[in-house]
Amino acid sequence: NSQCAFPESMEGLIAPVWLITFGACVGSFTNVVVWRLPRQESVVYPGSHCPRCGHAVRWHDNMPLLGWLLLAGRCRDCSASISWRYPVVESLSALLWLSTMLVRSGGGGGVEPSLQPWIGLPLVGLLLPLVLIDLDHMWLPESLCRWGALLGLMASVTGGAPVFADHMIGAALSLMALETLSALAEKALGQPALGLGDAKLAALGGAWLGVFGIAIAMAISVFSGAIVGSIGRLTGRLKPRQPFPFGPFIALGIWLVWLKGPNWWWDQWLNIF
Repeated sequence: NSQCAFPESMEGLIAPVWLITFGACVGSFTNVVVWRLPRQESVVYPGSHCPRCGHAVRWHDNMPLLGWLLLAGRCRDCSASISWRYPVVESLSALLWLSTMLVRSGGGGGVEPSLQPWIGLPLVGLLLPLVLIDLDHMWLPESLCRWGALLGLMASVTGGAPVFADHMIGAALSLMALETLSALAEKALGQPALGLGDAKLAALGGAWLGVFGIAIAMAISVFSGAIVGSIGRLTGRLKPRQPFPFGPFIALGIWLVWLKGPNWWWDQWLNIF
């Protein structure tokens, strides 16, 4: 047989290497989005440049991870320090892309099973910049949430009409529920308890997970947020009634439910009790 074929060990490595490589590249673009979008700058023009001296970043210096290491974390032209956050975000993006392979039966929001690892890529590609922008500015860009919800509904079509309808209802209910909760909490406390961006991010999650899925995701986000908030208050890192970004916890819940499925998480909750 003259047909060329990869050894089985090589075939098993192709997908992870591809995911890590492209995930790191998307992480590099994520750094651009996170820096420019809150400043209302174009994310495509001009190209990457040093914010201090304005010189364009050379293509070989712009390689994810390697560029930062080769430059020793400094601009080639003016020697200004380049934040360690750039390679960290690129590494995190690569790992998140790799994690899409961990989606199990019952996960993936009910979309076509054979497509779940690949359909999860745009979801994680949207969640990461949303988390980072919320951490930096306590703001969740409506444009990213809106496009994320639209992509989620488009992906749900692969699961058939019942899945699409479930995801449509999940997005609508999530938006209405959190907007109502935000209004009631603000009236009771005299200050905002949830941002409207959180409601839009929850709607994005509903578009990807459906009604039961986003309900479990929100339960995870509330539980994890309460733990982190309590630790912050006890250690003095958070002052009484000081707000902190809730978007990262919603994104965490969405991604965990995408990977494992709502039934798996519900079973774990029941096992605890």
